Amino acid sequence: MIKFEHSVFALPFALTGAMLAWRMQGFPGEGAAEKLLWIVVAMVTARSAAMAFNRLLDAEIDGANPRTRGREIPAGKLSKRFTWGFLFAMSFAFVFASAALGRLCFYLALPALMILFFYSFTKRFTHYSHLVLGFALGVAPAAAWIAVTGSLDPRILWLTAAVTFWTAGFDIIYACQDVDFDRSAGLYSLPERFGVFGALMISRGLHGLMLSCLVLLVMSFGLGGLSWAAVVGVAALLLYEHSLVKPHDLSRVNAAFFTVNGYVSVLFFAFLAADVWWNVNL
Repeated sequence: MIKFEHSVFALPFALTGAMLAWRMQGFPGEGAAEKLLWIVVAMVTARSAAMAFNRLLDAEIDGANPRTRGREIPAGKLSKRFTWGFLFAMSFAFVFASAALGRLCFYLALPALMILFFYSFTKRFTHYSHLVLGFALGVAPAAAWIAVTGSLDPRILWLTAAVTFWTAGFDIIYACQDVDFDRSAGLYSLPERFGVFGALMISRGLHGLMLSCLVLLVMSFGLGGLSWAAVVGVAALLLYEHSLVKPHDLSRVNAAFFTVNGYVSVLFFAFLAADVWWNVNL
């Protein structure tokens, strides 16, 4: 139900935020391993709570959509009672992990959950739900920065913006599969509003903005050559992603959505982490 493997989208960017914070404080820093553990716990539990809430709220919609009627709740594999219990357990675990990361993280835990849960309502009243989802994932690197430093540096918001635009862009691609159902069910999305061709053009524009934000991130932190190579690698992967999907052929959406974007987040974190580690240990 929660598709644990999809944590590969946001988690590496959260770790990137933590890595940049440790770079400023003196890597690896006292208590880094414990901080890292609680950051991962917070990320996984928050995402699990959000997915459970989404599946509960959209159970009837999922049951009516031929593409999603096999999901766990409409297919009867999981009960709503179990899912509510799972939701509360994951929410409590997230708040607990946030408290372990510091007072400010604890104070921000409830607003963070509200943002995650709010996304599930948006397809009912706005075409721009993709950007809300993007922001829900985009707060991850800023949250990790706060977890490490106890404060917020505005420069990390370039990464928040990058993840927001990146997620919105690939979510638009994914939503193209449901354009006909969304129109018949009265749901809102950019493919429903602008058609598949128009939506794919918007997706490309958002991914262009993501790359611009990554450039500004690297410049603002004064990062090295490996981080610039990461930006180039992400650009190449995004070009490949958009080559897979055509307005008249959506048969390769899953490859574009799952595989390529998994490589985007992992590649960027790996190269940036190597850049930071290399320069710290010179």
